[in-house]
Amino acid sequence: MSRRARALGFLLAAIVCAVLAASVASGYRNRVEAQYGPLRPVVVSTAQLPPGQPIGAEQAAAFLTVRRVPARFIPSGALTRPGDAIGRAPGARIPAGSYLLDAQLVVPQAEPPRPPGVGEGRRPLQVSVVGAEALLVGGASPEGRRVDVVVSRQSALGASARAHIAAEAVKLLALEGPTGPGDGWSATLAVTEEQALALIGAQSGGREIRLLPRT
Repeated sequence: MSRRARALGFLLAAIVCAVLAASVASGYRNRVEAQYGPLRPVVVSTAQLPPGQPIGAEQAAAFLTVRRVPARFIPSGALTRPGDAIGRAPGARIPAGSYLLDAQLVVPQAEPPRPPGVGEGRRPLQVSVVGAEALLVGGASPEGRRVDVVVSRQSALGASARAHIAAEAVKLLALEGPTGPGDGWSATLAVTEEQALALIGAQSGGREIRLLPRT
């Protein structure tokens, strides 16, 4: 037998084997579907997924895969696409080889903004202020900005109205609006000890305290 004839024989034998393998696989799939239901895609974790760690595109490509499983064995809420997990985090540890369920994933909560630091040599002081609405012009949050603190005294019998800057360029740590009828504004400032004593004395003496934003 020539080399060409032998090569042709091997090729025909390979084709026959491939056809038989496909036939066997098709028959097996048909029997499985008949017994357990049609095959459906389901997302499976290939590695342990820790709780609280958001799943990004790289993690989804590396640690999630899609397998076709009889519908009878797929739990309710199982994901069918790895992309559906991106941006979400496991609420509890998910072992490797587990189905990925919608109920297992949560949307991570954004971290609350960190309050501005007080600064070295300063301490927080909360005082009642008037006219604080001016600090909200423009819609930006005033926390963290520098303000001048103005103390004023109303005119009275034998005395004229007076105002002076009690503290310059202090950091505004927090600003709280009225919580009910008759309530006013309050501000928490980062001040030195000397400034704190001056402002406490002014507030105790019934003087008005205003905040002027620095330009």
